[in-house]
Amino acid sequence: MLGAEQTLPLSSQPAARLLRSGRVVACPVDEALLLVIGTGGPMAGELPAEINDDAAVTWVASIIGWQLPTPLAPVTHGFAALLPLDGTSRPLTTVRFGGEGSGRRYVFTPRSVSLGDAVAILAELAKARLAGTLDALVDAIMQGPIGRQRLSAIIALLQSRNGSDGFIELLGESHDGAVFLKGWGRHVVPGVCRTVVSGEQSLVTDCAMATFSRPDTPEGAAGFIGLLPSNERIRARDIEGLVYRGRAGWRYARVHEQRVFAGPTETPGHIRAVLLQTHSSPQVLLRLRSAANSFDGSETVSTLTLPVRMGIDNAFQVDGGGLLISGWLLDPDGHVQSVKLCGGRAETRLDDRWTRLDRSDVTGAFNEDPVFRNAFGRESNGHGFIVSTKALGATAALHLEVTLKDSRRAFMPLSPVRVAARTAALRQIRSVDPDDWALPEVIDGQIVPLLCACERPSPAIGILVDAGPFDQAGGPPIVIAAGESEEEEDIAPFLGLLALDPETRHAPIALVLPPERFRRQSGRIKQLAQFYRLSLRLTSAQEPGDVYDLLEAGARALTSDTVVLLAGSLMPHRAGWYGKLVAAHEGLKGSIISPTLAYEDHSVRWAGSWAASESERPFSGRYAGYPLSALTGLKLTRVAAASFECCIMPREALLAAGGFSAGYLGSQQKGLDLGLRLGRSGIESYWLPSVQMLGSDEASSVGTVALMARIDQGVFDARWAETLADRENILERVSA
Repeated sequence: MLGAEQTLPLSSQPAARLLRSGRVVACPVDEALLLVIGTGGPMAGELPAEINDDAAVTWVASIIGWQLPTPLAPVTHGFAALLPLDGTSRPLTTVRFGGEGSGRRYVFTPRSVSLGDAVAILAELAKARLAGTLDALVDAIMQGPIGRQRLSAIIALLQSRNGSDGFIELLGESHDGAVFLKGWGRHVVPGVCRTVVSGEQSLVTDCAMATFSRPDTPEGAAGFIGLLPSNERIRARDIEGLVYRGRAGWRYARVHEQRVFAGPTETPGHIRAVLLQTHSSPQVLLRLRSAANSFDGSETVSTLTLPVRMGIDNAFQVDGGGLLISGWLLDPDGHVQSVKLCGGRAETRLDDRWTRLDRSDVTGAFNEDPVFRNAFGRESNGHGFIVSTKALGATAALHLEVTLKDSRRAFMPLSPVRVAARTAALRQIRSVDPDDWALPEVIDGQIVPLLCACERPSPAIGILVDAGPFDQAGGPPIVIAAGESEEEEDIAPFLGLLALDPETRHAPIALVLPPERFRRQSGRIKQLAQFYRLSLRLTSAQEPGDVYDLLEAGARALTSDTVVLLAGSLMPHRAGWYGKLVAAHEGLKGSIISPTLAYEDHSVRWAGSWAASESERPFSGRYAGYPLSALTGLKLTRVAAASFECCIMPREALLAAGGFSAGYLGSQQKGLDLGLRLGRSGIESYWLPSVQMLGSDEASSVGTVALMARIDQGVFDARWAETLADRENILERVSA
């Protein structure tokens, strides 16, 4: 490549002397593009360029030529050529433009020149033709990729002619990522024009431009507004200027030092303030009107003159970012084309996936409204909707966008409440009429997908207090989860039973409570533990969802290899249960062993989860409803999954599996899910019939129990669909 040294000042070395005798000067634009300036005969267009008299090194040069102001044969024309290179550092000595026999050969001057000096040479050679020459050069440079160096060269070429063509004084971003520009210029042409955005990263794009009269601009200038399309690479604060094609060629408007930045909610107002004064093509004006009608943080559905109204009842955002939205849309005449959830540059359509519900209350509320009075005769009460959707990944404020069939838009701000997925699902299903015909679709189409996609943080311990010699006690620790149910509220009888059993009296006991119950009862429980001389560690779990979360939090806070998990709603049927579990586990290291769970009337509630080959439910419980006496004599038995309401297991197995899965409302499928995951990883499960624990099913309102069970079954089936399709292998593994 030519040396990077600069020539002497041009005042002492004019172009006529520098370019005598078939010489050309070179100005590197970047590593892959060279500007070559010279004189000779007429020459223009694209011509082959042979480098260093080597026919194997040939490029195609873009040449701009012009007649010299004072031609003198044979030097009658000047030219500027853009020569693409491969980025190598080979020395350049000669260049031949044109084909074999008809080309013109030139010798490079020993040193390259800067872009400023190159412009000065062009100005001396082209004189009145300089403006057209510079525009042609910019056109040619823009045919290739525009990097930082090429953009700097374009800006330098344009500014060398007449400086800046104006300024950009305001930049604003919209929610969809489009960038709004406002300023003034002398040669702005209304319409869609090709532009180069100058900034941290250069970008060639189209810009919708409109002009308006401004009395505070210089003579011959006008105000302009522009709209750059949405692009991940454009950020308003990174823009330094705009290269655009004006009435008299390419121009450059830089961002003023005192510029103003507008946020997404402010930008629509800035556009509306000048939109009625602007002039441009119908296409541009439509785009600007649409941008002016963007979301600015306010609710606009209620301002529509058409009979369209909307309301939001609940908006929940769950762990993992999923959203559950319920409300109503009143559109008796069918004016609405779509409803979308928007946030920043992201959006997703809702009305093609939501579930509609009857809302007679909405009909009644608008029945006397003159706008709607004549429409309800043609419409049912199906105004309500429930929809779940994945997270948009947007940090901007969320809103609903209602698009009408005449292309108008209206907006509804959305402020989701962050809650656990379980809480969101329970609140939503309790708000739906159990007799509503759409309830099955709400469950299968909205609630189940939301729960399947949700996540949860690993439960952790908040406060830990020892009420006895916990660390000095021997044997696997018993992790007891005491929830908020009425059956577990009075812990005294339970602690008394543990104290009466010689085995559990000396065992380490970790009692885990929800934060509010810990605050209310920790003092009294500590006194009881000291009275009974129990080796008790009292702990508070952070934000537990259910008893299983409490058990997991307690297990995570320990360091022992083996733990005994026990729900606080269960009571031992007889003393000695702890020793039998520990003894059985000693013979089956690394496994999970659960006792029989029975109701208080001594009928079986759970006696193992078994894989069923022909049942509609892939896993069933044998002996359910049988009296405990029917199990007399049965031995330790392999099952598909243990019950984590009471079991002894390796602590590390629970942690390696990631704990209990999120998304289940009840305990049955949640425990089965973990049991199957542990079984898939090689951890075997067993049922020990000789040990029994008494207790009832988890408490819940009668109307909700069946819905919770149906939802949990749907979540379980969705997560285990592929595995459950191969039931025969499951049966073989369990019976092996």
